[in-house]
Amino acid sequence: MKTYEKEYQLFAERAVSQGFDLAKIKSILQKQVIETPSWGYANSGTRFQAFPWPGAALTTFDKLDDAAMVHKMTGIAPSVALHIPWDKPEDGDYIKIRQYAESLGIKVGAINPNVFQEREYMLGSIANPDASIQQKALDHMIECCRIMEVTGSSLLSLWFADGTNYAGQDDLRERKHRVEDNLLKLIPYLPKNARVLLEYKLFEPGFYSTDIPDWGSSYMVTKKLGDQAQVLIDLGHHPLGANIEQIVAFLMDEGKMGGFHFNNHRYADDDLMVGSVNPFELFLIYHEITSTINSNDSPASETAKAIAFMIDQSFNIEGKVGAMIQSVINCQEAYAKALLVPRETLKKAQLAGDVLGAHRVITEAFKTDVRPLLAKVREEMGVPDDPVDAYWHSGYEEKIREERGTRTSSGGYQ
Repeated sequence: MKTYEKEYQLFAERAVSQGFDLAKIKSILQKQVIETPSWGYANSGTRFQAFPWPGAALTTFDKLDDAAMVHKMTGIAPSVALHIPWDKPEDGDYIKIRQYAESLGIKVGAINPNVFQEREYMLGSIANPDASIQQKALDHMIECCRIMEVTGSSLLSLWFADGTNYAGQDDLRERKHRVEDNLLKLIPYLPKNARVLLEYKLFEPGFYSTDIPDWGSSYMVTKKLGDQAQVLIDLGHHPLGANIEQIVAFLMDEGKMGGFHFNNHRYADDDLMVGSVNPFELFLIYHEITSTINSNDSPASETAKAIAFMIDQSFNIEGKVGAMIQSVINCQEAYAKALLVPRETLKKAQLAGDVLGAHRVITEAFKTDVRPLLAKVREEMGVPDDPVDAYWHSGYEEKIREERGTRTSSGGYQ
């Protein structure tokens, strides 16, 4: 008998006695999908220092190898997001990247244009006062739409570092118009049935103003862009204490909740491992999504079913592949707990105005130990019941350390 089997039997008896369809819950968990980012497998750091990690990915193909290993260990990470030009092949052959990913049993996910790194973007990209620099950024995003067609990607993930540092530096309304006008020009180049997800960020690197600073501004822009545009939420891009699950609920109800960049933060955009600081927040986000899916309230429920769940993290001091596996596991645990909320009981308490009762329903679900359940789910999927432990015993970490060594450059840069 496996070590978790006894605990699972106790869990199953309790869940069934509470009216849960355990077979259905396991089936849902087996279909969960978390996309990992190519840049999460390379060296990264802060603006003070990047600490090289032995075995960190050196090429895009290394990143795909690592992503495939995460999927092998977890069974729910079948795609990897690319960042262009960080993942641009020297020969420009994106077909080769797609084929290599498929040979590993994974696929290319979201394409992320980089319009913040070059010298010309010091004053912004699509909001830059110089029209020629706006065009440069637009041309790069159009190039990324063509890359989507080659790689089979259905998501264009946009984040802009555009903003200002000082009052009077630029005209704020004009910058708003530049953003909207350039994104409207981009939409016709999106592949058919593809979506553009527009991210926002409260501050940084602009410290006076950010051109798309919050979910409301992203929502308004995506409304103007049409049905192919939705909002992308990065958990670290909010002020401290922001009620992200309420934002999720609002955007689902409006049909504009497109996807997540999962991470965690203590102070600002820390890009820490998912669920490492505030696992309750992650659980509540999944709770809102599962509640909406179960409501059959269109278009909200259909929007919820199409949400893209992606990780966006910087593993600065803790390694790459093992930490990515842990982040995926944390997403699994949050989702499993959300599926164990007794919704009828919760609804009765809410309608009766039973504040404490409703709160206890939620918190009791959050406190549930779902590790035996997930171990059983993984066993049925044919993946290790403890993915992190299995990874450390796989020999993969030693292999990549020996083959790749340690490099001193940082980020996803080639």
